[in-house]
Amino acid sequence: MRGNLFIVAAPSGAGKSTLVNAVLAREPSIRLSISFTSRPPRPGERHAQHYHFVSKETFEAMIAAGEFFEYAIVHGDYKGTARASVEPQLAAGHDVLLEIDWQGARQVRARIPEAISVFILPPSREALEERMRKRGQDSEEVMARRLAAAREEMSHLHEFDYLVINQDFDRATDELQAIFVASRLRRAAQLERHADLVKKLLEAD
Repeated sequence: MRGNLFIVAAPSGAGKSTLVNAVLAREPSIRLSISFTSRPPRPGERHAQHYHFVSKETFEAMIAAGEFFEYAIVHGDYKGTARASVEPQLAAGHDVLLEIDWQGARQVRARIPEAISVFILPPSREALEERMRKRGQDSEEVMARRLAAAREEMSHLHEFDYLVINQDFDRATDELQAIFVASRLRRAAQLERHADLVKKLLEAD
């Protein structure tokens, strides 16, 4: 049977990647798709681990060749998911998780309406700004732009199926995992997965 497609989005600083990594440690069968980006690596980021870092020209050539499942311009740089990272995995029955922004999520839902989408929210604006500042990588001007972008991103939360508030990390991790587990138990998926059992249970004596 075809795998589930999970989408997790959040404003910068909401702790999305940390939550996703914690859930993936519990759910090793879910395949995380590594996005492509045209921005340069930040300190500590590694190619093919955090992102596939490519030049703007390479990214645009991939767009022209139709290689992207979804892509968008985020903070002035391209970011996207390659088709080869998603479609073969789903067809093989593997669950795939996309860590993307709201623009990419909208494209994915248009392509695969049954995708399960989750938006991660910070517990407050103050907490969001504090998390951004802890990175210590941005000037005040850049910080102001990122905070404004975060407010814009959060205005799209109504487009998602689920909301998780990342106030208590352990609880947020449990909630995100619960969404993934419950999605696999939907009637249509269970009927396909256990067709023989259901047939036997419903047989007349």
